[in-house]
Amino acid sequence: MLIPTIVTLAALLVLGSLFVSLWTERLWYGSVDFQGVFTTVLLTRSALFVVFALFGALVVGANVWLAHRNRPNPLGLRRDDPAARYRMAITPIAKWALIAVSAFVGFFSGIIGSSRWETFQLWRNGEPFGTKDPHFGKDVGFYVFDMPWLQFIVSFVFALLLISAIAVVFVHYVFGGIRLGNKGPSFSRAAQVQVAVLVGLAMLVRAANYWLDRYALSYDTSGLFDGITYTAANAEIPAKNILMVVAILCALMFFSTIFLRSWTLPALGLGLWFLTSLLIGAAWPAIMQQFQVNPSEPDREGPYLEKNIDGTREAFGVADVETADYSAKTELTPQELNASAESRVSTRLLDPTLISPAFQQLQQVRGYYTVQSTLDVDRYAIGDDPQPQDVIIAAREVDLDGLQSTQRTWSNDHTVYTHGYGVIAAYGNKRGSQGEPVWVAKDIPPTGELEFEKAPRIYFGEKSPSYSIVGRPDGANPIEVDTPRGGGSDEGDGTDGDSTANTYDGKGGVEMGSLFRQVLYAFKFAEPKIVLSDRVNSNSKIIYDRHPRDRVRKVAPWLTLDGDTYPAVVDGRVVWIVDGYTTSNSYPYSESRSLNEATSDTLTDGASQIALPTDQVNYMRNSVKAVVDAYDGTVKLYEWDTEDPILKTWSKVFPDVVEPKSEISESLLQHLRYPVDLFKVQRDVLSRYHVTNAQTFYEDGERWKIPEDPSASGNTKQPPYYLSMSRPGEEASRFSLTSVYLPNNRQNLASFMSVNSEASDTENYGKVQILELPSDTRVGGPNQIAAQFESDAGVRAALLQYEQSQNTRILRGNLLTLPVGGAMLYVQPIYIQRVGEGSYPVLQLITATFGDGVGVGQTLDEALRSALGLEPNATPPPEEPTPDGDAGGDAGGETKTAEQYLADASRFYDQAQAALEDGDLATYQARIDSMAEALEAAQRLLGE
Repeated sequence: MLIPTIVTLAALLVLGSLFVSLWTERLWYGSVDFQGVFTTVLLTRSALFVVFALFGALVVGANVWLAHRNRPNPLGLRRDDPAARYRMAITPIAKWALIAVSAFVGFFSGIIGSSRWETFQLWRNGEPFGTKDPHFGKDVGFYVFDMPWLQFIVSFVFALLLISAIAVVFVHYVFGGIRLGNKGPSFSRAAQVQVAVLVGLAMLVRAANYWLDRYALSYDTSGLFDGITYTAANAEIPAKNILMVVAILCALMFFSTIFLRSWTLPALGLGLWFLTSLLIGAAWPAIMQQFQVNPSEPDREGPYLEKNIDGTREAFGVADVETADYSAKTELTPQELNASAESRVSTRLLDPTLISPAFQQLQQVRGYYTVQSTLDVDRYAIGDDPQPQDVIIAAREVDLDGLQSTQRTWSNDHTVYTHGYGVIAAYGNKRGSQGEPVWVAKDIPPTGELEFEKAPRIYFGEKSPSYSIVGRPDGANPIEVDTPRGGGSDEGDGTDGDSTANTYDGKGGVEMGSLFRQVLYAFKFAEPKIVLSDRVNSNSKIIYDRHPRDRVRKVAPWLTLDGDTYPAVVDGRVVWIVDGYTTSNSYPYSESRSLNEATSDTLTDGASQIALPTDQVNYMRNSVKAVVDAYDGTVKLYEWDTEDPILKTWSKVFPDVVEPKSEISESLLQHLRYPVDLFKVQRDVLSRYHVTNAQTFYEDGERWKIPEDPSASGNTKQPPYYLSMSRPGEEASRFSLTSVYLPNNRQNLASFMSVNSEASDTENYGKVQILELPSDTRVGGPNQIAAQFESDAGVRAALLQYEQSQNTRILRGNLLTLPVGGAMLYVQPIYIQRVGEGSYPVLQLITATFGDGVGVGQTLDEALRSALGLEPNATPPPEEPTPDGDAGGDAGGETKTAEQYLADASRFYDQAQAALEDGDLATYQARIDSMAEALEAAQRLLGE
């Protein structure tokens, strides 16, 4: 009685868990209005499970049943036969054994078939690419959509026939159809026919596999390059054709045993196939490669290498990349400097990887709020200025780890501290008088330049709790901690007693007022308090799967999602923007890339961004822009690449899930940008495929490499940087994503790569430009420039007081590279952080260089003029970092007096007047701003 009880309980547990999972998933999809996705996926997987399970069970079960049915008369079998003991054990339970074997094979066949639902849907709904492969002349859609499914079916059927053959041989052996003797095995007539037919069918499937293998060579990765090589075209493909014919002949020879009682023909056929596989399938290509191709490899492979170059560049969207020679001269006249002033001033200086502590300390408000360790870069039109400005932005999210241990109860974790509040944003190219960020949006309730439609509560974000239960009975007091009393102060113990309370009224979440649903979620989250707590009531909703990437992944499981999700304020609401990619690994002639290797860098190694999976892909498109509302969790998918056949195919599978590109509002368009992971993959591809000449590509002397990040420890790649810049020949400054290359075996700069990242600039968005420096250039690479900054006497003098102090740390920010005025400009911010709890880095100095000249100053303009020798002694004595905002901080240096600040103001005024006489309005404005800051500092000191 114990065994059936245990089995029954186990079955009930499995079925119960499956029911809870499916039902809660159904409720979740219904809450976001994507129930069609859940239904389509469930029906597709269920149908495939049933079809493959029935097929697998029938094929194996029927063969086992036939083998048992056609067994010899047991009276003629010897009792000392080695198989007798198996026969005696199986005979009483033969029927149940047949059912068990069939069910076992069917179950796993169903699981395997169900797991290929995406491959099936792509095959069933595939759209043509409109481009044909250069060898077979077939549409690329055949390779992307049809080949994966056909290869799966062939391998699945072959595996079933192999399992059937093994099972049939076993049954015939046990029941006497196959006997082992001194002269070898002997077969009964029924056993001989059945085994021969199964092997013959397997050979036919093998012939089909040879037919597919010819096309699979179009994206084969085993040669000198991916795709069809000279040897593949002239030996491997003909060999596959021959082997296909031989396999069919071999199958016919096995089928001949239906009429002939001899194994002679099948044995000859098998031997012929084996010999042909060895000589034609393996030896012939190897001999051709060794003696015909290798001695003249550049000439033989040249035409095929050209196809690989063209295919790779097309598949990764870099076929139209603009490459230009760039002299990168290091001497500028004052006129050239003035002409490029606008692009210099707009350069982003704040480092998103270093200023998170400043955001946290100055704008955290309460300990249970937090921001990401690496912030995001966006652009906003601020005030009356029509030109958008770079802005560093972060969502202020709830952080349960910031609560005191006495506050960590189930009720607090899941019903009180449910959401974050608002965004924190700062100008990317400005610093306060003490080096602190200059805010664009701050405080609770929010103040600043950004306007909100309603209170910007963050219920869905990157750091949200696993689940929260919101909603109160009618007339009940709210309990969710909302805005702290006293605005931005940080007094009190951080409990809900020091804050106003709120009750969620958004449409997000799953209603769970009924006892049935409460029980479901109690099982789902393994938490009985969901049923027992009085805080779960008839108006309650449960919010879960709250990370924007998780929500997009669930409603669009066919997308690969970018690792950098960023917040934006659109039409007065906080939203999260997620870039989605369609990918393939079967685009003909395209070089395969590991997404993980291509996208890993300093930020992903530090868990600031999510690295993409290890998938090998050879086609990639940013096909979808996804938007997740931070308050109600609404998910919107917008078509972005209107020409992508893979997106068109998935739109047939899930109609009305992806909205047309025309539905993107103008306000949202202002915040869409070129995705960083696509840029990283393209950067990885172009490190070699910037070369389009096959001979030069083969010689591999022009290969580039991505530099190591000089501001990070370890051998990690430097990440790309978002910033506003103007390309050579362009007057307007545009939001861009940039990176640099080094020659393969040197540390000097090889080229500068950028892409227009302004989605609102529909004509130029996504255009990649590479500025290639002469091979004999003396412009240093990032690590050389970083070393130059560290060893420069002027920089060391400016930092000496901080280096000598035990109370401060020097932090070097992201090293930005910019083409300016025909030259290559390097800019690096330097932050100073006081040692101790509650401190944060403040932007203290800017270093810049053109070639050999290094300059340092409190503004970029000062650093540039110092570097070029255009304005001697432009750098004033550095101010002290004072995180608390008071003049004359204690970061390790001496405090300035009011007289010194007044002297600075007088000097800045003189410099401003000189700049005005020269017509240099940018410098004039910068000096006036510096004068005003110095006067304010002096006034504060005099007031004290």
